[in-house]
Amino acid sequence: MTGAPDRLLCSAEELAAEADRLLEFTRASAVEGGFGWLDNDGAVEERDLQLWITGRMTHVCALGHLLGKPGFLELVEHGVEALGENFHDDEFGGWYAAISPDGERPTGFAKEAYAHSFVILAASSAQLCQARGADDLLSDALAVHDHHFWDDAAGMTRESFSANWRSEEAYRGINANMHTVEAFLAAGDVTGDERLHHRAGRIVTRTIDGFARGNGWRIPEHFTPDWEPMLEHNRDDPAHPFRPYGSTIGHGLEWTRLTLATAASIGGPEWDWATPAAVALAERAIADGWAADGHDGFIYTTDWSGAPVTRARMHWVVTEALGAAWALHHVTGDARWPELFGQWWDYAKANLVDHERGSWHAELAPGNTPAAGTWSGKPDTYHAVQAMLLPRLPLTPSFASALAARPRS
Repeated sequence: MTGAPDRLLCSAEELAAEADRLLEFTRASAVEGGFGWLDNDGAVEERDLQLWITGRMTHVCALGHLLGKPGFLELVEHGVEALGENFHDDEFGGWYAAISPDGERPTGFAKEAYAHSFVILAASSAQLCQARGADDLLSDALAVHDHHFWDDAAGMTRESFSANWRSEEAYRGINANMHTVEAFLAAGDVTGDERLHHRAGRIVTRTIDGFARGNGWRIPEHFTPDWEPMLEHNRDDPAHPFRPYGSTIGHGLEWTRLTLATAASIGGPEWDWATPAAVALAERAIADGWAADGHDGFIYTTDWSGAPVTRARMHWVVTEALGAAWALHHVTGDARWPELFGQWWDYAKANLVDHERGSWHAELAPGNTPAAGTWSGKPDTYHAVQAMLLPRLPLTPSFASALAARPRS
């Protein structure tokens, strides 16, 4: 089954046009030193440059180049140069979390697994574009992760360190591990190193077949260094952009796709649990999150009984819902998933896609009007671009590798 757009109740032309529109919005984010945080009109805000945004946007630009869009190879190489020079810590290795708006000096000194995962992803995608410096960047990024972040005994990634790597945060998080899975799948596809796929598999197995299954398919997000769940973590900061309290609806949907992609990448009877687990994850997220307060849209978080906590609608949650529906249709053939894909895409067009100023609103209030409680502006286009590409691609390999393998017209 190919997951073709007509099976998902929307036209190939419509999805391609929206991807093109998002890619054009992306161009303006390139600034001296990396990629900046875009405001509602697509102008770069005067704020520190973030490693995670520069990594994501380098990856997005690689997708643009692999789609044949003019000018995107130069943007990819701009991102690779920024990661290799401006963000890189030449003294201790790894990458600073943030640098000044002019790209000249570090301002965020932590070494974060979450942001480092996007360096791996960016470098993997850039290598497929044959961008200058991509090979060295990918080699360095994988070596840094292997040396500092990967915990082989736990089969998971550590969270963050001080700039000199001597002080480690007493916290473990599912968000960083989720994006490490994405990065390992992409890097494994590019390099042919099966070890990376199997590391992704270890993370997925412990997170989904272990933590999620044991918690009614609501994924615990926050843990002690010994991987004991901290279910009450950040109760006083429930709308945190990266570490919110409770069950994060969008992560249940994102892990659905990643679980199926990991299982397909590795294969074998030991992954027979993956499809029913992915269905259970998605069903729990939909039951808890969709229109939970009487308004269309996915809420951000719930408590551990499924009651709404943060009722804002984040754009990335809908994009991951689209990805989950696409992946589940691809694997199961169940007709309900394309129907839901169509329903959620209609919702996105009506409420999230900004037809006047470009890109998607990052956040909506419970009544589906633009809001900025957690997110301001339109920081990057990573989630939305990927969602628009998914129905045109196979489940595996990962985005850039799949585009690179397509015959050129």
